[in-house]
Amino acid sequence: MEKTGKYKRILVTSALTYANGDTHLGHIAGSILPADMYVRYCRLAGYDVIYVCGSDEYGTAIEMSAIKEGITPKEIVDKYHEANKLAYEQLGMSFDIYSRTSTDTHKKTAQDFFTNLYDKDLLYEKSEKQLYSEKEQRFLADRFVVGTCPVCGYEVARGDECENCGSTLSPLELKNPRSTITGDTPVVKESTHFYFPLAKYQDELDKWISSKPDWKPNVVNYCKGWFKTGLQDRAITRDLSWGVPLPLEDHEGKVIYVWFEAPIGYISITKELFASKGNEDLWKDYWCSNDTRLVHFLGKDNIIFHAMFFPAMLMAHGGIVLADNVPANEFMNLEGTKQSKSKGHAIYVKDVIGRFNPDSIRYAIASNMPENKDTDFYWSDLQAKNNNELGAILGNFVNRTFVFAEKYFEGRVPPLGELHEIDKNLLESVKSYPSRIASYYENYKFKDAVSESMNLVREANKYFNDTEPWKAVKEDKERCGTIINICLQLCRTFAVIFDPILPFSSEKLLRMLALPDEKLTWQGACDLKLEAGHTLGKPEILFKKIEDTEIEK
Repeated sequence: MEKTGKYKRILVTSALTYANGDTHLGHIAGSILPADMYVRYCRLAGYDVIYVCGSDEYGTAIEMSAIKEGITPKEIVDKYHEANKLAYEQLGMSFDIYSRTSTDTHKKTAQDFFTNLYDKDLLYEKSEKQLYSEKEQRFLADRFVVGTCPVCGYEVARGDECENCGSTLSPLELKNPRSTITGDTPVVKESTHFYFPLAKYQDELDKWISSKPDWKPNVVNYCKGWFKTGLQDRAITRDLSWGVPLPLEDHEGKVIYVWFEAPIGYISITKELFASKGNEDLWKDYWCSNDTRLVHFLGKDNIIFHAMFFPAMLMAHGGIVLADNVPANEFMNLEGTKQSKSKGHAIYVKDVIGRFNPDSIRYAIASNMPENKDTDFYWSDLQAKNNNELGAILGNFVNRTFVFAEKYFEGRVPPLGELHEIDKNLLESVKSYPSRIASYYENYKFKDAVSESMNLVREANKYFNDTEPWKAVKEDKERCGTIINICLQLCRTFAVIFDPILPFSSEKLLRMLALPDEKLTWQGACDLKLEAGHTLGKPEILFKKIEDTEIEK
C-alpha cells in the first residue's frame, strides 16, 4: 500500500445504520458504498483488511418508530435489521460481518467501557432540568420532543437536531416544545445524569486532528469550528427503557445514551466476528495495536461523533487505536432536497433493487459521489450512466470482443501472434492504469477511481476501432486473432479493475471468460493470463438498456 507505512492491517467501518426504517440511497452514497469500494480494492491489493458494520438499535428514534407502528422496539429493530442487511447484500456490499448493537456482546462491551471510565473517576453526576410528560409519566429525551428551532425558527425541529439548519440542539432549547407522542406540553423537572468531560479533551483532539494533513478539508474545518466555540461536556445517560442499562446499582431506569454507546458497536461487532471464527481475542490485534489503520466512512452529519466524541472516549479509555482517517462524504440529495428517512423523502434500496441492475445503481452513485460537496440523484442520471457509459462503452467492448471470438474462433482464445506497434503501445499504456487507480482508492478519491477505470475502457474501445478486426478477419485472420486475444485479455483486466465498483458484472465477466475460480489480484490485473485455445464461456449482456418508460415510473 502506498501510504501504509507503519500499518500492518486495516480496519474499516461504515456508520451503523439506524434500525428504525429502510435504508436509502443517501446512506449508500455517504458511508456504505465508498467503504465497500475501498475494502474490495484493499482485498485485491492483498492487504489484511476487515470491514465491520451493523445496525444501531437503541435511542429515541427506535422508540418513536415503535410507537408509530404500534409494536415493541425489539420488533422494530428485528424487522429493519433484517431488511437492511438484505438490501446491502442485494447491492453487493461485502461486509466481513453485519451485526447489531442489541447483542449480549455489545451490551457487555459498552458496560465494560463505561465502567473503565467510571472507575477512573472520569465521569461525574450532575442534576439537570429536563422536559417531562406528566401524561406519560416519562422524561422526554431528544426525539420525543419537537418545537421551534431557536436558530432558524423551523417549527418542527427535533429535540436533538434541527433538520432544517443542521443545528445540534437539546430539548430545553426548543421554543414551544411539545411531546411527539401525545402532543401535550411538557413540564420541567430535575433528573441526575452522568457526564463525560469532553471539554477536557479539546486540546488533545485539536492536536491530533492537526496532525492529519491528508484529512478532507471539510472534516478538519468542521472540527475546528467546534473547537472555536469550545467543546462542552456531554451527558452520557438517559431516562429511557430501551437501551444498554447502566452497570451500576441504584440507577434503575437509566441507560447509556446512544451517542456514547453506538460507536462502541464497532468494537463489539469486531469481537463477534472473531468469536465466530473461534479466536475471540484476535479483535485486540485490530483495536489495540498501533499498526492498525482504522478508517471510519460516514456522512457529514456523523463527523462530530467519529472525529471528536468517539476519539475522546478512546483517549479516556486508553489502549485503543484512533482513526487514521475519517473520509466523510457530504449529502447525496434527491433531486434538490435532502433525503430523510423521518420525512419519508428518500429512494429506498428495496424499491430500486428489483427494478434496476445493482451495478448500475452502484455506478450511478459512485460516479457522482458527494465527496467534497452535496450532489443530487436524478433518475435520468441513472438511465444515462447505464445506457451511455456502462452499456455503450464497457458493455459494447465486451460484447463486440466475444461476438468475434464466438463467430470466427469457435468460442476459444485465438493465439497471440506478432505484435504490431499499436498493440505494444496499448499494452504498455494499460500497465499504467492499476497504479493510478490504486492511488485514487488509497486517497479516498472514488469518483476519480471510477473515471480512470472507465478511461481504460475508452482506450480499449479506441484500440478495437483503430485495429478494425472486421477488416482483418477477411484479409489476415491470424492478425485478427492477435487483436481479439488482446481484447479478451483486456476483458480479464476489466474484471479486476471494476470489481470494487461493479462486483456482479466482474463475476459475470469471469464466467464469460470461463475463469470463475481464478484468484484475482490488483498487481496481476494486466497479466496476459488467457492461454491460446482456452474455451470461453457463454456470452451474456452485461447491461440492459433502461427505457424511458422505466424511468418515468
